[in-house]
Amino acid sequence: MFKSLFGSPTPAASTPSLLDRLKAGVQKTRTELMEKIEDAVHGRKEIDAEVLEELEYALITADLGTRTTTEILERIRDRVARNQVGDAAELKKLIREFLLEVLQGSEREPVHVAQPPTVIMVVGVNGAGKTTSIGKLTRRLQSDGKSVMMCAADTFRAAAIEQLEVWAQRTGCEFVKQQAGSDPSAVLFDALQSGKARKIDYVIVDTAGRLHTKANLMAELEKMRRTAQRVIPDAPHEVLLVIEATTGQNGLEQARKFTETAEVTGIILTKLDGTAKGGVVVAISRELGVPIRYVGVGEQIDDLLPFEPETFVASLFD
Repeated sequence: MFKSLFGSPTPAASTPSLLDRLKAGVQKTRTELMEKIEDAVHGRKEIDAEVLEELEYALITADLGTRTTTEILERIRDRVARNQVGDAAELKKLIREFLLEVLQGSEREPVHVAQPPTVIMVVGVNGAGKTTSIGKLTRRLQSDGKSVMMCAADTFRAAAIEQLEVWAQRTGCEFVKQQAGSDPSAVLFDALQSGKARKIDYVIVDTAGRLHTKANLMAELEKMRRTAQRVIPDAPHEVLLVIEATTGQNGLEQARKFTETAEVTGIILTKLDGTAKGGVVVAISRELGVPIRYVGVGEQIDDLLPFEPETFVASLFD
């Protein structure tokens, strides 16, 4: 089973399991997808062209993406032709196996850092939930006994520094900032020097929300990367892209642009509980080969869950 990039605390006996929490988080996607699959095959004695057409609609509307949907249907047609799929149960099993295969195919081992700090740069467009995700990620790291420093390198957006500082105070972590309008790379440089000197385990870097069409802002990310490497040669060790699940296929385009420019190593998918299009998880994995690291399933500080392919697929089908 895939282990989270940063590990996950062992839940107390009285707390819901990861599967239970994911089931609650993907309830809208689960209901939409499963009901449509059931409708497509209900009362049918054979899997014919009409069934496949309705199944295609179910998968597309769950935002699995055209490529993934086409591959699933091709696999089903092949199995049907060989009389290996004959009823709804076998059909759902085949879809489940394919989704798990896709998600496992994008898994990557976390980077091992011999000397702290591990540097995590968090990127994404405005409104996706970057600042909140940083706060929740900090809490997860702290629950594993790790020390964390937040770096307020989003110096452009109004109140961005103050909002991140609120999360730093809430979690009790170290915090590095400069005045609004400062050079983000200068703030990053200070934070990494401080984190390295104080042997902080993780430095999490907030960046300005960038529209993926703004080349000059993307160039700023590359400048920050070069600055980080002046202090820690292999930094940043992870670049996590925050995407809002409710953006659907538009989120996939965001991910593609950021991956090309910012060398994204993982995805944090927020607001999964607020959409019936959670299949974008699979589309991202299939199209980009970038692992989903975490999913946000609520507004509480512990509602950022480590992503595990087996558990996610089970939350949809079990």
